[in-house]
Amino acid sequence: MNSIQKNGLEYYQFESFDAQIVTHGIFTRKGGVSPVPWNSLNQGGTVGDERSHVVENRQKVFDALQRPVKSIFDVWQVHGTEVACTHSPRPLDAEHMKADAIVTDNPDVTLFMRFADCVPILIYDPEKRIVGIIHAGWMGTVKKIISHTLRTLQDKYHCDPGRLVAGIGPSIGVDHYQVGNEVIRAVEESFGSYAEELIVKKDKKTYFDLWKANEFLLRECGVNSVEIANLCTACNTQDWYSHRAEAGKSGRFGAALFLNKEK
Repeated sequence: MNSIQKNGLEYYQFESFDAQIVTHGIFTRKGGVSPVPWNSLNQGGTVGDERSHVVENRQKVFDALQRPVKSIFDVWQVHGTEVACTHSPRPLDAEHMKADAIVTDNPDVTLFMRFADCVPILIYDPEKRIVGIIHAGWMGTVKKIISHTLRTLQDKYHCDPGRLVAGIGPSIGVDHYQVGNEVIRAVEESFGSYAEELIVKKDKKTYFDLWKANEFLLRECGVNSVEIANLCTACNTQDWYSHRAEAGKSGRFGAALFLNKEK
């Protein structure tokens, strides 16, 4: 990934994404107005931070991407399998719908999601000109939110999975993602024989590799171009929010993606 600094903010972009087709950014926690423990570019409105801080931080993100905030389409992320397809922004005073994947074919819409260890997966079709963001924690991963999203892209937009470009963003790495029996059983039920590649045992502890699991699901669905950030949120709390590393007292970082208008 490439690091970009603008207006006092720092965000990352996937090297494999065509900047002529899409604009995107996964923003670090730097450059905002929120106090400890949400310092400083917190995008989460349900973590205890003041709403005025979150609103100002969101404005900073959209200013950095030169987009109006009113172009936003975001959702209430619930660790499920619902895929929201939209052709218009969410009115700022409208209630959020519940979903964990959002897609659009409209360049006037900016897709936006929030993260703090869960996996941001950005995806686009350069020919059909469709963009999407997926939120995949362990529950979304074992429920195969990626598969639900890819099926929606095929059924609604007639996308060819082999043409898609995907990026797996900063999230908790396997070395920090210790899990218990509930997660282990769910991974084994969902991934079958491949589960042994995803469950890592070390020093009598068990860990789940979210990056490898979601790459597997993308490739299983036929996606050939998959870039992995290899940036662990729990390792780098100076840059990223981490629910696990910060014992739940954490903000949320934002990921934004939109289509550029054809010239």
